[in-house]
Amino acid sequence: MVTNIAHRFCLALLLMAGGSWAAEDRPIGQTLLIDDFQSGTGQAVFGTSWSGFSDRVMGGRSEINLAYQRLSDTSLSLRLSGPVRLDNNGGFIQARLPLEQSGQRFDASGWSGIEVTARAAPGAYYVHLRSRATWLPWQYYSAQIGFNDAERWQTHRIPFELFQAEATRSVLDVSSLKSVAIVAYGEAFDADIELKRLSFYREED
Repeated sequence: MVTNIAHRFCLALLLMAGGSWAAEDRPIGQTLLIDDFQSGTGQAVFGTSWSGFSDRVMGGRSEINLAYQRLSDTSLSLRLSGPVRLDNNGGFIQARLPLEQSGQRFDASGWSGIEVTARAAPGAYYVHLRSRATWLPWQYYSAQIGFNDAERWQTHRIPFELFQAEATRSVLDVSSLKSVAIVAYGEAFDADIELKRLSFYREED
């Protein structure tokens, strides 16, 4: 059974909140689980909830479906799909998860990057991060994820150093993260990506 997640669209500017909570306050290990998508409710293991967004908030024509998909082993994945269209200066759909809890941003300075286990149809897929330096909806830090087999689960480790700033001159400050997102973006294509696991990871010494 597939459970749809309500799409919450907004253009409001994100307000600054003081403080951050440290990675050391969470379970210690080589990875810190953000979500394995087994709740089926939209709430991540991280404690916050996923939302779906598309370029329609700004007049675009892309269409989004964000739903849990039951796999053959009875586990769940989170599936982001829909046609990405470039009409009216659009061109994206995304699943976003806040990393702030109780007004405090997440300090990821003890981690090396983002680990994604997923499978996807051909297309342009990215991980987006937002920090205290990203005030406007079009400001973020981006790193592309490459997939070469739509049927096979693949795990990608993306170091923080690979994230490129968009519409901001500020360097990514991972000690003050506000959100992480999986995004289909920038090309006209039929997006279809299933997420099985999302984590922070730490390189072994």
